[in-house]
Amino acid sequence: MVYKVLLIEDDEFTASLIKDFLEEYSFKIDIVNTVTSAISNIKFEKYSIILLDINIPDFNGFEVLNFLNKNKINIPVIVVSAYSEKSSKLLAFKLGAVDYMVKPIDPEELEARIWVHIKNVSTFVEKIEKKVFQLINGTIFFEDNSLKLTKTEFEILKYLIENKNSVVKRDDLLKCLSSIIQSDRSLDYHIKNIRIKMGDNGANPRYLITEYGLGYKLVF
Repeated sequence: MVYKVLLIEDDEFTASLIKDFLEEYSFKIDIVNTVTSAISNIKFEKYSIILLDINIPDFNGFEVLNFLNKNKINIPVIVVSAYSEKSSKLLAFKLGAVDYMVKPIDPEELEARIWVHIKNVSTFVEKIEKKVFQLINGTIFFEDNSLKLTKTEFEILKYLIENKNSVVKRDDLLKCLSSIIQSDRSLDYHIKNIRIKMGDNGANPRYLITEYGLGYKLVF
């Protein structure tokens, strides 16, 4: 899985240092240097975590935390700032930051803290939502495990998840995915493989049900 990080930092040296280090650990980093750009990115991209400087040219960095709170967006935020005052730390935590690091930072420590907070959010989502299936950053998770799906299998299962607990007609599925599924036989083959990868008994499936003469229903 690739985790996306939004780095809000106007100091080019610091931004480059963090980006180069985290990319070695397979993080994908987007760098912005204004609050305006940060909010725009948050609206249209899905991030696993945000690294936030406070001293930003256009607005105070705390405005990012205000935006997240106002819009009920649950993304963990680590403040990375030169401000070491207790008042700045307290305000950051009151506004929802999960961590606060004072510059200059140790990239290895930052990377370790990022993993802690990403893990905590994943555990929280699992406990609260209790989802059998989850779609996270282009990967489908089934009962805590990522499914190793082909592109076609992914698109079929994604469509069924989006229409969960409803019968999806074979014709509708073939029509919707006509660019990647060429025939009824091909669809049957992919459905069989999806069941195998889920460990769902083909003779008596629990989740991926065949509605004979109609299509399929994903139940959860």
